[in-house]
Amino acid sequence: MNIEKLKPVPKYIVQRIRKEDRLLYPSQTGYTRFYAYLAKNEGKLIKVTVAVRNESKKRNSHWIYKQVAARDVKSNICYVKDMIHFRLSGYVVGWFSEGIGKYQKWWEDGEWGWANSKCFDPYAPIVNMDYMQKFPEYKYSCYQEIQHCRLFEYLQIYEQYPVTAELMVKLGLKDYVFYKTIIHRLDKDKNFRRWVLANRYNIASNRYYATALLRAYNRKMPLEQAHAEISTRQMLKSNDYSVIRNLFHNDLTAITNYIASQNTNLRSYKDYADACAYLQLDMTLERNYMPHDFKRWHDIRIDEYHSKKAEQDKKERHELYEKFKKVADKYMRLEQKTGANYICIIAQSPQDLIHEGHILHHCVGSMGYDQKFVREQSLIFFIRDIKAPDTPLVTVEYSVEQKKVLQCYGEHDHRPMKDIGDFVYEQWLPYANKQIKKIQNLAA
Repeated sequence: MNIEKLKPVPKYIVQRIRKEDRLLYPSQTGYTRFYAYLAKNEGKLIKVTVAVRNESKKRNSHWIYKQVAARDVKSNICYVKDMIHFRLSGYVVGWFSEGIGKYQKWWEDGEWGWANSKCFDPYAPIVNMDYMQKFPEYKYSCYQEIQHCRLFEYLQIYEQYPVTAELMVKLGLKDYVFYKTIIHRLDKDKNFRRWVLANRYNIASNRYYATALLRAYNRKMPLEQAHAEISTRQMLKSNDYSVIRNLFHNDLTAITNYIASQNTNLRSYKDYADACAYLQLDMTLERNYMPHDFKRWHDIRIDEYHSKKAEQDKKERHELYEKFKKVADKYMRLEQKTGANYICIIAQSPQDLIHEGHILHHCVGSMGYDQKFVREQSLIFFIRDIKAPDTPLVTVEYSVEQKKVLQCYGEHDHRPMKDIGDFVYEQWLPYANKQIKKIQNLAA
């Protein structure tokens, strides 16, 4: 491709891009979109990527466009102008020459540079696919079935393996065309080709890993099993399954073979291993980490885990309630049960917090307020109307150390009415701070 002979975007192409852009993005917002068109350059088929955007977010704002990338079908080199690719944020186009932006970026010089096409090939609908009719060598390639942004990648594979690539697309296996190990094997191995033909419906409907096809064929195993083994090995690389790797001494083959032989999956085995760890079983014993009948022992261990966990939760909850009540009794004198309109009472249990949060639709019943109360980091008080002392009205979080109100909210986290706020900050808070000093003096 000779980039110096690249012509400006033809008017009919601009019209097609504009029409497609209005169809895909009716709001015509200001961010950058990409489209592409096919053309010839020195007799070669090329694809030119065009960036478009609006000067502002208004619907009728000025619509602008510019060529940002170009490549030919015979090469993996892509010419790029005023565009850069970031690994996390993706493609960024500079529009300084079009009057957008105060400062010109270092990569925004208006000159054509070159890079690998894999780095500069954003998804861009091709607006003139009919142009392919000018290249009869691709007439039977089934290019119409391929995603636009991968068109040239497919055509390069088709040129190398024309019969095989066309066959895979017609069989509904176009996703596997881009795995050269699969295409090469199909092209050279007639038996593998027959095997794929026999299993084409299963492959097309389940989208197995490409490596699973080769594994199933080479080892003469079901596709489902091959896919499951590869999936298991990939999942085992995660830190979430480090415990399982340790149990099998990092022998991934042993793990995958055991999982497959027991007709289970890695998640079920992790649940089983977690239950055994909670039950403090010796997992160095083979009968524990590789039970002969996994399903049976999985169900047994899970039941034992739930039973023991329920007992432990009950014990911990009982201890929590006792500690909560002890703290509430300690600071009982901070309550103010007399007043003209309102009273202030201290929470007596975690259940009180849950009830208050449920009625007032805020988070005092969750988010660890019961633990903060037990540790005396903050106390929870309820503000009630003196005529309705059992009806939740406003909730107060009070800091013992700072001697101040941390939060004071009513229903749906709304701030209380002025007269309630005056009661909290002008009457109850000074009273509470005096009582705190008395409690601290007694403790000293």
